[in-house]
Amino acid sequence: MTSSRLSGSAIEHVDEKFYKAEDLQDPHDSTLHRGLKARQMSMIALGGTIGTGLIMSSGTALVQGGPLGLCLGFLFVGLICFLTLAALGEMAAYLPHKKGFAGYATRFVDPALGFALGWVYLIKYLIAPASNINAAGIVMQYWTLSVPIEVWAVVIMNLLGIQFFGELEFWMSGLKVISLMGLILLGIIIDLGGNPKHDRIGFRYWRQPNGPMGSYLIDRVHNEQFAVFLGFWSTLTTALFAYIGSELVAVTAGEAQNPRKTIPRAIKSTFVRIFVFYIGCVFAISLIVPSTSTQLLVANSSRAGAAASPFVVGVTLVGIKGLNHVINAMILLFTISAANSDLYIASRTLYGLAIERKAPQIFTKVNKRGVPWVSLLVVSLFTCLTFLNASTSSSTVFAYGVNLLSAFGAITWMTIAYSHICFMQALKAQGIARDDLPYKGPGQPLGSWFVLVSTGIILLFKGFNTFLPFTPGLFITSYLPVPLFFIFWLGYKLRYRTRVIPSSRVDLITGKREIDEEEEQFVLREKAGGGKMSRWQRFADML
Repeated sequence: MTSSRLSGSAIEHVDEKFYKAEDLQDPHDSTLHRGLKARQMSMIALGGTIGTGLIMSSGTALVQGGPLGLCLGFLFVGLICFLTLAALGEMAAYLPHKKGFAGYATRFVDPALGFALGWVYLIKYLIAPASNINAAGIVMQYWTLSVPIEVWAVVIMNLLGIQFFGELEFWMSGLKVISLMGLILLGIIIDLGGNPKHDRIGFRYWRQPNGPMGSYLIDRVHNEQFAVFLGFWSTLTTALFAYIGSELVAVTAGEAQNPRKTIPRAIKSTFVRIFVFYIGCVFAISLIVPSTSTQLLVANSSRAGAAASPFVVGVTLVGIKGLNHVINAMILLFTISAANSDLYIASRTLYGLAIERKAPQIFTKVNKRGVPWVSLLVVSLFTCLTFLNASTSSSTVFAYGVNLLSAFGAITWMTIAYSHICFMQALKAQGIARDDLPYKGPGQPLGSWFVLVSTGIILLFKGFNTFLPFTPGLFITSYLPVPLFFIFWLGYKLRYRTRVIPSSRVDLITGKREIDEEEEQFVLREKAGGGKMSRWQRFADML
């Protein structure tokens, strides 16, 4: 049985056994505006990713995995991130819409999967701003302990603003990029002897007793080789926490200009920037900071006032006066910018669920600038979760955040990969060649299988340390997202009796024509207006 209920020029024959009209159609009136450029999309993704995971959690990974384990962990998860972005790029370039990647799970797999992914991803980004605000409070405690961390949280929450999000976050992320380049260069200079002590460090900290690998939980497992493996494995969770958020490019697809070209371009540049900066950053850290340093911030165990970033420890150890405060201020900017990006992504995810009728319709309301203000207001209220640190140490709350967000991120990546696998199967079943796609990601479709399996293994064993000894709070935060996901999926499936969509019946058509026409109109407008970037825009685009 088919239906032609979709309005406007988007009328297509839709199989009602598998779809409702709202599962397929983007809203047209009073919706998000397509105002984001490729440079803004790439920088927004970078801004949402570079934050506490890289700058602060790397200290935990260095202590547990050692310098080599730290670099190997980030390399391995970086490969997973690359393949996830490639899969996401193929789907988003083929059919950019305003429902985020939960919309692809709904369309290519099963509406119940889209519902579960959408709500799990929303919960992740309801927690993330509070986690970043807590991290910002930890940064502030490096300077003073006389003011309670919850006071800093209130101040930082009031600094967050999103009215002119695209351009604001672009320039803030640009400042992050420049700062990271400076930190990587600083690390190399210090390592080569460019420091007040004229001490050429080289790979000293890669040798015993600091490296090359860490011996995590050696006092519990009493086996050196097993402790080394556990140290490396623990870095995978930290690296996963650091990389999650890069998928933000797909969430911005609904507000992207000329999405067929800007989305692939943004995804490719996002990965290159993230990969280069992340690997360069952790490598520099491994050179200038010993893994045995007691000054490092270690989630769940550090004292208040510990250095938030290994870079602060590195410049302090070689006696560079004053620079530790400059770096700490830069890290404060990183965490605030990441919280700003988190608010954006949470509000757009809630909006996407609402237009699919998987959340109350009040969340579809937008103002004249295209900002979903009701969604933004609600998700902003969840920043109050940061006050958990009033009764628990900030480092413990930070550990809770790492556990929850990395688990939610792993589920997100796995669902993106599975959605892409089903998308590839639908293309094959319906006789559409991969060569006809606007963007073809490298390593696909086998790469999505690799993401699905490897991320699933990391998710399954990421909480091993919660059993040595058993720590209820850390165990719950490590695995709570998994049953939540299945509750959302099974509940929606039982309530609405949805079915997994056969490859031959997946709708690959509805809405595509509108995107094609919009793309043609955009190209014509660009040609009419010259389509040239200013000198400053070209410089910013190269960052």
